[in-house]
Amino acid sequence: MPDQDATVRLSFKEMCARFDVTPRTLRYYEYIELLSPEREGRSRFYGPREVARMTLILRGRRFGFSLEDIRQWLLIYEREGTEAQMRRWLELADRQLAELDTQAQQLQETIEALQSLREETARSLS
Repeated sequence: MPDQDATVRLSFKEMCARFDVTPRTLRYYEYIELLSPEREGRSRFYGPREVARMTLILRGRRFGFSLEDIRQWLLIYEREGTEAQMRRWLELADRQLAELDTQAQQLQETIEALQSLREETARSLS
């Protein structure tokens, strides 16, 4: 059974709907060269490459990577291939995991402080 995405060709509107992004977001990703749709007159069409890139962009954003990190990471694939891209991905992932761990610790401290203050306030009302 052939891969359905191999023949994908989405319009601008379809791309926005498929990935649940605003037209402004999609245009911005094009402006900063994360995406390069085919153009026919004023219309834009997104093939399998752009669909795959958009999937990676949104996954990267979900993990907290900057758009510049994502752009550089995608460029590595084009310039140096898959292995170099995977090695860079490991570096980015390690850095982001450390950052998320720090944020999680800070969030836990904030939760504990808020719980403590809430309990103290509740006791003062008793």
